[in-house]
Amino acid sequence: MTKLVTSAQNPTVKTLASLRLRKYRAETGLFLAEGARTALEALDAGTVPRILAFAHGADAAAVERLSAACIADGGQCLEVTEPLLAKITRKDNPQPVVAAYATRLAPLSALRPEPGGTVVALDRVRDPGNLGTVIRTADAVAARALVLVGDCCDPYAPESVRASMGSVFNVSLHAGDEAAFLAFAATWPGAVVGTSPGAATSYRGVDYGDAVLAVLGTEQSGLAESLVRACTLMVRIPMFGKAESLNLAVAAGVLLYGIREGQERT
Repeated sequence: MTKLVTSAQNPTVKTLASLRLRKYRAETGLFLAEGARTALEALDAGTVPRILAFAHGADAAAVERLSAACIADGGQCLEVTEPLLAKITRKDNPQPVVAAYATRLAPLSALRPEPGGTVVALDRVRDPGNLGTVIRTADAVAARALVLVGDCCDPYAPESVRASMGSVFNVSLHAGDEAAFLAFAATWPGAVVGTSPGAATSYRGVDYGDAVLAVLGTEQSGLAESLVRACTLMVRIPMFGKAESLNLAVAAGVLLYGIREGQERT
């Protein structure tokens, strides 16, 4: 049943508000996503909210579908006031629908290095907005999975979820330390591709093959040297102006579409 809640002291409202912080996402195993469109995309991907909160006047058809799925799956549905939504999201004009979902960050050991498809690996990515954008791009090119290597930001941070535009529900997410990743890369059945401004080969016109592990590093320091050594192919993205480098998310988009186009040519 849907419950009407007007108090900021309600335990479920407090739980939803706490999910802005990584500590509480880790404790509860939940993360927050905002907007009816994102929630419906999650539902279409087979992911049901554990908690659904909506304001009076929200899209009735969307709320009916989402609440039916949530209740059927044993979740909680709350009708809340707009001030409570503002408290939950820390926004003056919040979306009329927010939902909490179970996190799905799997260990790298759960990802099998099977032939075919592209896997994206990010080395020490620290900006959640960049991470969310890369997740969205990985989804757009139908990548098999995205791997976080080493000390990375949380893919379920609000900024990351928002930037992913729902793709966080479509892309398989994995994490592992550098040693685990190097062991994974050593068994990869195709090209392990890294980027470097000093690479002799441009990212365009390359025969990447049908199994690609694309590895990108931080904007500040690039790939760790150990990861560079693990690559079987280093490519460069040419810079024609005075800028020294591209934003990580932009570089990932350029490279992943270059890989996709190369695969479609072969």
